Amino acid sequence: MIDENKVAHTPELVLTDYLVSTLEKIFDPVPVPIILLDKDCKVKMINRVFANYLEFPKEEIIGKEVREVDKNSRFPYVFKTKKAEIAWKHKFENGHTGIVHRIPVLDEQGEVVYGFGMVLFEDLEEFKDIINKNKLLESELHLYKKQLQKIQGAKYSWETIVGQSEKMVQAKYMSRRAAQTNSNVLLLGKSGTGKELFAHAIHNGSLRKHAPFVKVNCAAIPAELLESELFGYEEGAFTGAKKGGKVGKFQLANGGSIFLDEIGDMPLKMQAKLLRVLQEQEIEKVGSNNTIKVDVRVISATNQDLLELAKQGEFREDLYYRLNVMTIGIPTLNEREGDIEVLTEKLIKKVSKEIGKYVDKISPKAMEYLRAHNWPGNVRELENVLERAINLVEGDTIMPVHLPVYITKKEITDTAYNGNIRSLKSIIEETEKEAIVRTLEYTKGNKLQTAKILNISRSSLYDKIEKYCIE
Repeated sequence: MIDENKVAHTPELVLTDYLVSTLEKIFDPVPVPIILLDKDCKVKMINRVFANYLEFPKEEIIGKEVREVDKNSRFPYVFKTKKAEIAWKHKFENGHTGIVHRIPVLDEQGEVVYGFGMVLFEDLEEFKDIINKNKLLESELHLYKKQLQKIQGAKYSWETIVGQSEKMVQAKYMSRRAAQTNSNVLLLGKSGTGKELFAHAIHNGSLRKHAPFVKVNCAAIPAELLESELFGYEEGAFTGAKKGGKVGKFQLANGGSIFLDEIGDMPLKMQAKLLRVLQEQEIEKVGSNNTIKVDVRVISATNQDLLELAKQGEFREDLYYRLNVMTIGIPTLNEREGDIEVLTEKLIKKVSKEIGKYVDKISPKAMEYLRAHNWPGNVRELENVLERAINLVEGDTIMPVHLPVYITKKEITDTAYNGNIRSLKSIIEETEKEAIVRTLEYTKGNKLQTAKILNISRSSLYDKIEKYCIE
């Protein structure tokens, strides 16, 4: 086992040609792929088995910057963060997928002097074989439940939910109280406000946190398949049914929580069956006459007005009152005064880590634009905007130029009416330029498609691009 702390605090080691030669003699016969980088991310030493794995002659690799050999390498990011990545899944440029270590070696001042890397498993099949031989002695059902919990289990906690605005504090307080009960919870909020995060946190904050957390999007499953998804089916229940039948989501969530997202889109027929499950705490598989007792807490969410749907006959009123025991309203981003800054900081760190690009700052002007925007897509829209910006950044700071035009356009509108009345022509030209820029951005620079969308000829588009100096 590699001691990450011991490696990270090793004093700087001067790698002379003699020492590098000695290391090569030691590591070349070793059948595990190993690589050593200098502080500039250039390859100092690599053993033969790693060179062969990367499909490069060893002599050509030495001295090259690591991303010249593997453009997907995360070593530059590891050098920036100074944090080791242990047993990470990595897809190499040549198509191989392996499990790897990336470890920065720091000097006494905490600066990176070298990077050490090794491939633990050269392909995922090898990894799976070792697991199957040494670890997986459990039953198939137990393994399936563990995998389901890993894939669909609750990932988020109260610490994940960022914000100190009055409405957000109130929503978190109500959610914490709801978590301590076994009552059903109804989360109300616009799309992108973070209803799923609250559902995860409520489960993780409850006495059921060690039991399964199962998610179901009621709007994403066709009406004719929803019953079998929720309650399962017996073998031979219908044409195409799996041999042995299928376990439903409610049975998988037994002892834990089930999150029914977009509950307002559930068909009326299924609403009646769900109501019975909530009343009797039992399910009946498709094709079976036997009932199965279940102990499941239901957390549901919607961006619709269920009471209004009930008045229109599109949602059962009795089901609404069954679900509406603990109702929690999730505020929109516009209602969360003062939360933009802290959310932006958190999301920049999250997205940077996910895409392996070291960006940790945002300019005051760019932040000003974010504060001024009305965010109809809420937190999800903010995260998408920041991900786009981080992909465009060259250094480590998000600037206004990296933000979408629809967010920065406010300045154009404001300057048109800042007390200096401008000519109609200049306002029209500015609007025309903005429309072209936004459409080019939408089509990813495809000028033919842009011209079609704007309903102008391609030659006219080129003239306007030149006129307005659009890059």
